[in-house]
Amino acid sequence: MKQKILFICTNNSARSQIAEGFSKAFYKDKYGTYSAGVQPTSVNPYAVKVMKEAGIDISDHRSKSITEFKDITFDYIVTVCNNAKDKCPFFPGKKIIHKSFQDPTKYAGNIEEILTNFRKTRDEIKDWIIKTFK
Repeated sequence: MKQKILFICTNNSARSQIAEGFSKAFYKDKYGTYSAGVQPTSVNPYAVKVMKEAGIDISDHRSKSITEFKDITFDYIVTVCNNAKDKCPFFPGKKIIHKSFQDPTKYAGNIEEILTNFRKTRDEIKDWIIKTFK
């Protein structure tokens, strides 16, 4: 039986979506992977674009509320931002992990500067996923 991971960030628009995408791509046989937000909005199109550049299609993902998962016990609950860590209600899980990544949706600048910063966050999440869930 696969272990279950829930990645949580504020809006479930970028960081947790990126983490879910990498986890599913690298470890689909080992983990059942999900993501959610404490205040879900929509999946950020820049997150979709930079993941596609990495060979992973998250265009069919949707932003989900943590309440969708309240009755599931996860093996890992992973908050990927400080706001989610501070505002997330207790979730039953065998292991709680917190790793804060910069919010790429907060970057300003022209499109190329924004994409550069999304790529930086994407790559940091990728490296951390590989190191943590191998």
